[in-house]
Amino acid sequence: MAISSLTKKIFVTGDDWSTEPVERASYYSYFAGQNMIYTLFNVCLTTYLLFLGIDPIKSATVMLIVKVWDAVNDTLFGAVFDLIKFKSGKKYLPWIRISTILIPIATILTFIIPSGSSQTVKLAWFAIAYILWDTAYTLCDVPIFGILTSMSQSIDERNTIQSYKSIATYAGVGITSTLATVLVSEKVGMNYGMITLIICAIAFALMTPASFKLKERFHAESEETFTIRSMLSYLFKNKYLLIYYIGIFFYNSLSIGNAFTLYVSYYLFNSALFSILVGAIGTVPQLLIALWLPKIIRKYDKMKVNRICLLLYVVLSVITWAIGYSNVVAYIILFTIRSIPLAVLGLEMYMFTPDCAEYGRFKTGTEAKGITFAVQTFMAKLTGSIAGALGLFILGLKSVGWQVVEVGSFQELEQSGVTQTPHALNMLWLIFMLIPAIGGLLAYITWLFYDLKDKDVQVMIDCNTGKITREEALSKMSKKYDIKEWKS
Repeated sequence: MAISSLTKKIFVTGDDWSTEPVERASYYSYFAGQNMIYTLFNVCLTTYLLFLGIDPIKSATVMLIVKVWDAVNDTLFGAVFDLIKFKSGKKYLPWIRISTILIPIATILTFIIPSGSSQTVKLAWFAIAYILWDTAYTLCDVPIFGILTSMSQSIDERNTIQSYKSIATYAGVGITSTLATVLVSEKVGMNYGMITLIICAIAFALMTPASFKLKERFHAESEETFTIRSMLSYLFKNKYLLIYYIGIFFYNSLSIGNAFTLYVSYYLFNSALFSILVGAIGTVPQLLIALWLPKIIRKYDKMKVNRICLLLYVVLSVITWAIGYSNVVAYIILFTIRSIPLAVLGLEMYMFTPDCAEYGRFKTGTEAKGITFAVQTFMAKLTGSIAGALGLFILGLKSVGWQVVEVGSFQELEQSGVTQTPHALNMLWLIFMLIPAIGGLLAYITWLFYDLKDKDVQVMIDCNTGKITREEALSKMSKKYDIKEWKS
């Protein structure tokens, strides 16, 4: 597809759309930068902690302890986002502007832990820096997803923007994955401190335009004041929000392979740079899917597509694990095929949160997007940490016998001469391929109970925004929903 054609396709404006092309471009750009930083944590943090020479089980323990703060701050910030009123009248943009500065700073602090210091000092530094990063990320993630509901009242426009922003997401993931891998590889040998400075500078430049170009057009006519108790009551009574994020918990918490991509490439495929080759091959079908997905979900319900792709992903993952890592050609072929359903899952992952927010408002008459999107942020960070911690915990078991050494890069690791036993390598392969498949299967079973239809969500949006009455909305529903108002 020609570049001009691609650009036209991505930035085309529908007849009932509210957003402008430059606005959507800044939204996409923000996600490119944000995901550059998120990928640094998701792909590189576990490798970085192993490079520090810290006992893997101790690192895993700190990761999970930090989540205690996460459980607190996401609930608190959910309330804050709904309650705080800025003089400008904007609900999301001020937070986006603040986080654009704080996230790079917190990220740099996390990846400059002094080498040669004691394990206690390293763990304490990591815990404090990780808490700062966690807080800063909350300040960005909740508003940037929440603002979409203020930018547009069309579910087609929202779905399209969510789909096409994923192209930018993949770009951000690709930039960090490629750049960080090359620089830290056995061929270059740069340390993570310098790598982080470079990545954060690029990410900041990409995230900044959103602060000036995004527009908040639509707000609820009236918003109720919440206590933390009533907010939690709202959260746990949103049936579809709970079902969806229980599935997300299984899927992401057991997706522990991502955190070990570089180690898998280095130890099982003989070079950290191997991950770039595989990633590049897998990117092609992912981009194609991103372009065509809006048309697919206009014709077929999002969750139906999601479940089919999830089942394919599970089956292909199990087959790949069973064949093993000795057959490189088979791995590349299966990885490429598996990237197709995996791309759909990634693209659709956060399309359901706005739907759940609309369902919650339609059911209760209460506007609480902040707490709804706080759940999304909380689950993203919680499951990411569980995934990394679980993998580190498994490698740290004495029965696995994983050898840990303090190095600055894969170049130094190669020079150290440290090797792993065949049993340790087989456990690394299991972490990378089989355990994620189990998580996918559990998510599939959970999402069998998610029956909120796209066409019904659009009816809910029309009712929530005053275009139609509640009685009209109920008459247009494809099925009956539990819409009794909840008691505080």
